[in-house]
Amino acid sequence: MEYETVRTMPRIGDKAPEFKATTTQGSVLFPSDYSGKWVILFSHPSDFTPVCTSEFMLFGSMAPEFEKLNCRLVGLSVGSLYSHIAWLKNIHEKVEFKGLKNVRMNFPLIDDISMNVARMYGMIHPGESDTKAVRALFFIDPKGVIRAIVYYPMALGRNFDEMKRVLVGLQTIDRCGVALPADWRPGDEVMVANPPTYEQAQERMEHQPAGTVCSDWFFCMRPLSKEEAEKAGRRM
Repeated sequence: MEYETVRTMPRIGDKAPEFKATTTQGSVLFPSDYSGKWVILFSHPSDFTPVCTSEFMLFGSMAPEFEKLNCRLVGLSVGSLYSHIAWLKNIHEKVEFKGLKNVRMNFPLIDDISMNVARMYGMIHPGESDTKAVRALFFIDPKGVIRAIVYYPMALGRNFDEMKRVLVGLQTIDRCGVALPADWRPGDEVMVANPPTYEQAQERMEHQPAGTVCSDWFFCMRPLSKEEAEKAGRRM
């Protein structure tokens, strides 16, 4: 009896699956070419479609902000390289959105007409489409580890403020050794990570840095400035 090969989707904490691909900016070996940098790998359903076009206007305009945070953008759809190039040219020359126009995409867009990479990263959801990728976001750290994954349906554009918040949040967690509460924004208080035992937590409560406030042994908050949080991702 023959059994169908089961393909598992990458998960948080996994090494990002490796692949070589052709892009609008030449060939790429992923994620090796981005060693030492954060990467947001994102997929979109199709070129020359309205929601995807609105997103690319924001991806293009915000790319410098992500670069300042030591993060690179890498896009993907199941379209061909020629389609990608023509679409990006069209966006630059004709589209205006939210006051943005003449936007250039100075980041690579992967040709994945074979859907090999989209399948590898679990971007094809048959309930939405068998031939187009959903709107996926993979946040990959400088060591090539997947740190967060977000999926959106085809008809709903992504929230770019949230995208940047997640990136800054992950960098803040790594650099400052903290946890972040619900609805955290840079400049808000952060959470002191829990020690492994109750006894250690009790001892910690007696020796807290200035400004730390504990409601109980497991719930301690401390201030962290917006400047310190956003500095977490920048190269020193």
